Amino acid sequence: MDNSLARLVRMLSAGFSNQHQAFENPPLFAHILVKFRPLPQLAPGSLLLEQSYAINPVAPYRIRVLRPERRDGQLVIHNHALHDEQRFWGAVEDPERRAAIQDHDLRLLEGCTYVVREEGEGFVGEVEPGCRCLVERKGAIAYLVSSFSLAPGRMETIDRGHDPQTHEQLWGALAGCFEFAQTHDYSDEIPAAWQESFAG
Repeated sequence: MDNSLARLVRMLSAGFSNQHQAFENPPLFAHILVKFRPLPQLAPGSLLLEQSYAINPVAPYRIRVLRPERRDGQLVIHNHALHDEQRFWGAVEDPERRAAIQDHDLRLLEGCTYVVREEGEGFVGEVEPGCRCLVERKGAIAYLVSSFSLAPGRMETIDRGHDPQTHEQLWGALAGCFEFAQTHDYSDEIPAAWQESFAG
């Protein structure tokens, strides 16, 4: 059985908050909530991600469908945007809205796949090389440089946007990574059928 893929999906199926970090250093770190929940109606491993400011959790500033899988012997996480994404805001806490997400609602984000490897009891990953993960923020296009570290009970992330021509950093973490503690466990929502596919 491909235990590493099953374990990655299980560890990601959770909620996280950086409340401690944000309260200790509010000028540098906003209080952010991150939640990943399984989407049983989609391909095995599909997780809804909502990332929001704690003061306004019903209006996430990032909503994606992530799909961890094994490709050519390597763990990767595909990153999908949602068409007309506001329809699904708050779906992470709304079972009916989550169930409404279908394959035709997804758009694969080219160049934004995370390459993942096991490290210790968890995983680390970063956006694939090539500077092709383009995002628009404040009217400017930037390529995303993003990485994460996942361990039992915690997650660290760092996101930065760079100018495609000059490679100058335009936005993102200046004070280091965001440090999240796990607040929820959604692993019991993983369908049993997924385990069989992970073993294949």
